[in-house]
Amino acid sequence: MQKYLLSRLLQAVLILFGVLVLVFFMVRIAGDPVNLMVPREASEEYREEFRNMMGFNRPLLVQLADFMGGALVGDFGNSLHFKEPAMPMVVHRLPATLELAGAGMIMAIVVAIPLGLIGGFRPGTWIDSLGRFLGLLGQSTPSFWLALLMIFFFAVDLGWFPSFGRDSIKSIILPGFVMGFGGMGALVRLTRSATMEIRGEDYIRTARSKGLLPKTIYIKHVLRNVLIPLVSVIGVSFGYSLGGSIYIETIFAWPGMGQLVQQAIGWRDYPLIQAIAVFTSVVVVLMSLLTDVAYAFIDPRIRYND
Repeated sequence: MQKYLLSRLLQAVLILFGVLVLVFFMVRIAGDPVNLMVPREASEEYREEFRNMMGFNRPLLVQLADFMGGALVGDFGNSLHFKEPAMPMVVHRLPATLELAGAGMIMAIVVAIPLGLIGGFRPGTWIDSLGRFLGLLGQSTPSFWLALLMIFFFAVDLGWFPSFGRDSIKSIILPGFVMGFGGMGALVRLTRSATMEIRGEDYIRTARSKGLLPKTIYIKHVLRNVLIPLVSVIGVSFGYSLGGSIYIETIFAWPGMGQLVQQAIGWRDYPLIQAIAVFTSVVVVLMSLLTDVAYAFIDPRIRYND
C-alpha cells in the first residue's frame, strides 16, 4: 500500500513538473511572446518597454527558473487586462466551477448507476433499452448544442429556469444537467458492462443460492465490485470538469474558470492563461491522485500485493 501511494505521488510530482515546463514554453514556442501580447499597432518603444517589464530580455534559463520559483508560491504575475495578480483571480472563480461540476456529476451518478445496474442484471428489458439509449445519446450529443436546446425549451419557451447567471438554486439546473449529460452516458455504459460481467461470477450465484434478497446482492456484492472501475472514471471526469467547460460556462454566462479562459484568450492575457493552465493541471493531477488512493481502499488486491 505504501509503495503504491509513494509511486503515485512521485508520478504526480513529475507530471506537474512537466506541466510547468510546457506552460512556460507555451507563449515562446511561436516566437517572440511580445508580439502575441501587445497590439499590432504598438510602437517599437512600447514593445521594448513591455519586454523589459515582463523580463523577456533575460536568458531563457533564468526566465524558466524565475517562473518555476513563482509557480511554487502561486505567483504568475499580474493579469494584463485586470492589472491584478493572476492566481487569486483563478482561485476566486473556483467555487462557481466546483458548484457546476459537482451538480453535473451528482446528476450523472444518480441517473447512470441505477440504470446501469438494472440494465446489467436484466438485459433486454425496457429499462435496459432506456439506459443504452441514454448512454448513446449522452456520448454523441454536443454539449453546446444541448445547452442551446435547453435554454430554448426550458428557459425561453416554458420559463421554468433562468437562461444565464448564478443567482439562485434554479440557475444551476440547466448548466448542471448539460455538464453531467455526457458523463452520464459514459457511466451508464460502463456500469452496465461491469454488471453484466460480474453477475456471472461464482460468488453471485452462491449468494443467490443462499436465498439472499436481490437488494442485498445488488448493494453488498455487485455495487462494491462495480465501484472499482467507476471510481477511476468518476474521479478523472470530475477533475477535468473542474477545469471548466468553456462552451457551457460561456453560453450560460456562468462565472467560473471556463468563462475566464475564454476571456483571457480573447484578451491575449497570457499571465492569466498560464495561471489557469497550471491551476487546472494541479487540480486534475490531485483528483487523479485521490482517485488512486480511493481505488486502493476499494480494491483489497492492491493492499495485499504491497
